[in-house]
Amino acid sequence: MIRAVIFDLEGVLVSTEDSHFRAWKQMTMEQGLPFDEHVYQKIRGNGRMDALDIILKTARRNYSPAEKYALTARKNDLYIEEISMLNSEMMLPGALDTIRALREMDVKIGVASSSKNCIAILKKLGIRRMVDAVSDGNDIVRPEPDPEGYFLCAQRLNVVPEECLVVEDTLNGITAATNAGMFTLAVGEAANDKRAGMRAKDLAHFDLPGLIACRKNSK
Repeated sequence: MIRAVIFDLEGVLVSTEDSHFRAWKQMTMEQGLPFDEHVYQKIRGNGRMDALDIILKTARRNYSPAEKYALTARKNDLYIEEISMLNSEMMLPGALDTIRALREMDVKIGVASSSKNCIAILKKLGIRRMVDAVSDGNDIVRPEPDPEGYFLCAQRLNVVPEECLVVEDTLNGITAATNAGMFTLAVGEAANDKRAGMRAKDLAHFDLPGLIACRKNSK
């Protein structure tokens, strides 16, 4: 029986890709570092420091640890400014309706994300109180495809992995959830991943509450 649904944040509930891109673009421009869409695709999915290390591979000088910390802090400040106007109307199709329906069914809701701004984003979207447990970049040591984030979220939800269904939009995310022994629904960019138990364009094109209700009634 599925007792909990764990959502990835970026690309599943909301998209802030443009905000990330603009924040990185502004910071690198201030430093005279090259940055474009090609570079951004290389750093997507990495933590801030790992992303910065990729960017600095083409730098003309070495940056000290203190300088690198300052650059990632500057990027994050710019990103926070970018997302300051987020609200529930900016959630991805079907996301809010799905969460509301699952809440009415007493299904536990979790969010697992590599973002250190996860809580802030959930609050901006107005759904933090609807989420029972969060694991994010402030908690996780090993990024996806390691399943650490999903194991931690399940622990905080007080459920076992076999009782969780994960909604993910990346190949690494599907790998992490599968390695955790959880059911998977792939959406967005991962919708063609045949390893996923279920696939859909987005949450508006998949009746997740209906599926869980059917499974409950079949027990």
